[in-house]
Amino acid sequence: MSEPGFIAQQLDMATTSCKKGWQVIRHRGPGKITFWFIALLIGIAAGFAALLFRKGINLLQSTWYGTDDVKNLHTFISGLEWYWVVLIPTIGGLAVGLILHHFTHDARARSVGDVILGAAMHDGRVETKAGVASAFASLITLSTGGSSGREGPVVHIVGVISTWVSEKINADGITGRDLLGCAVAAGVSASFNAPIAGALFALEVVLRHFAVHAFAPIVIASVAGTVINRIEFGGVTEFVLPTYGDLQFYVELPAFLLLGLTCGIVAVALMRSIFWAEDLGNLVQTRTGWPRWLRPAVAGALLGVLALWFPHIIGVGYETMSLALMGQLTFNEVVVFAILKVTAVAITLGGRMGGGVFSPSLMIGALTGLGFGLVATGVFPDVSGSSSLYALAGMGAVAAAVLGAPISTTLIVFEMTGDWQTGLAVMVAVSMSTALASRIVDRSFFLTQMERRGIHLAAGPQAYLLAMFMVARIMRRPDDPNAADEAECWALIDAGTYIDGAATLEAAMPMFEASGAPRFIPVVTLSVGAPPELLGAVFHVDALKAYNRALAATAAEEHS
Repeated sequence: MSEPGFIAQQLDMATTSCKKGWQVIRHRGPGKITFWFIALLIGIAAGFAALLFRKGINLLQSTWYGTDDVKNLHTFISGLEWYWVVLIPTIGGLAVGLILHHFTHDARARSVGDVILGAAMHDGRVETKAGVASAFASLITLSTGGSSGREGPVVHIVGVISTWVSEKINADGITGRDLLGCAVAAGVSASFNAPIAGALFALEVVLRHFAVHAFAPIVIASVAGTVINRIEFGGVTEFVLPTYGDLQFYVELPAFLLLGLTCGIVAVALMRSIFWAEDLGNLVQTRTGWPRWLRPAVAGALLGVLALWFPHIIGVGYETMSLALMGQLTFNEVVVFAILKVTAVAITLGGRMGGGVFSPSLMIGALTGLGFGLVATGVFPDVSGSSSLYALAGMGAVAAAVLGAPISTTLIVFEMTGDWQTGLAVMVAVSMSTALASRIVDRSFFLTQMERRGIHLAAGPQAYLLAMFMVARIMRRPDDPNAADEAECWALIDAGTYIDGAATLEAAMPMFEASGAPRFIPVVTLSVGAPPELLGAVFHVDALKAYNRALAATAAEEHS
């Protein structure tokens, strides 16, 4: 055979092999090695997405505010004309409102809570159209002065990437969730240059389990995301801290316990403020009849007015956070800045401008910790370490309570600062803050968000799995050999005992558990002005079997 013919034959064989491999992946799912390779690719893609999002914010901030040093944005804003300070976030809010109005059904930017929901109830998938729109909206918010963080939008952006891959390879629920975890780990790692924390964040917050089968691909993706970050920014940490003196552990640890409780209260105040602002915005919007696209613009205008006197509220707040960690703020400044930052975050998120809560909680935590440290070191100067150490511990404690993620948040603090010598102090504060806050809210900001929407993720699979089963899919139709007696069904319907075919087992199970409940419930279609139409009946035993199978599958996944 001639050489050109041989090469053509080899190329044809390779092409055929690739096509067969692709069909196997689509119909049977990827094997372990193939899955790890896909995880690597997702990690690289997620890393670039996080990097581009961060660079995009910096570029747009430089364009809007006319400064090349966005890390010192607050200092620069104080020298701008007052009308620019107000006008920029107002225009940004208007653009956000129009984007979310046209590309989402509820005019709400997607974030971490929606990714957690996708992992729990949608086989690792998130909304793609609304997710892309939310990414652009959050990009505008963060670049025009919105007082929120970039990690929430990044987590949802990378979730869109993993959803696209899951759809292409026809991934089942376990594979889809693992791919989502890979994307989140890489996105967080690339955002904060924190590979260990990124991997644990995906497991602890998004997947909410530490199954062995998910660990290796998630770590691979996390490392890939970190490499992307370090190619651009190098191996430097986000913050450079002063050198601390020796911590007098046995004497000073009670102070860090008290700091943790204080931070837990501050975290709850932050979360409650956001929810209160959301409810107030809904009330005002309902009573005034304002179009929903105007709400972010009003929030932007409020932020602009507030920034005239306190420009530190604009943007993520890394400049103020660095000052707090360096101990370069007075007690009065700390208190005022913390209160105003909570207010600004509530306005931003309650006004539906988009963004995340992690970075703001880090800033508020650093301010809280520094304020506590200034008091502690002032009262007991002979047995106290640096007040900056309290700022570091407070930064982790508030963020951990807000995210409901004590393990990954502790590690993020370490990796962002590069200081591993004060781990015990940070861990003590983090544990106390999360223990307190989780008793007051539904475990975290994100799970409380879901609870407010009637989705019970905080209680675990035993609570939310029922909402995943439509009674119409479990019912026995009239032509089923073991169908319910039609006369009995109509007797129950006449007595008012029936359920809509669009309902879920979450509504059906309490009806079965009521005293004197029947062994089956008629399923009907309900139309306005028309009598119920019988579709079939859902039996208690069938509902229990479906629920038990779902619980067993969840337990198997979490322990595999």
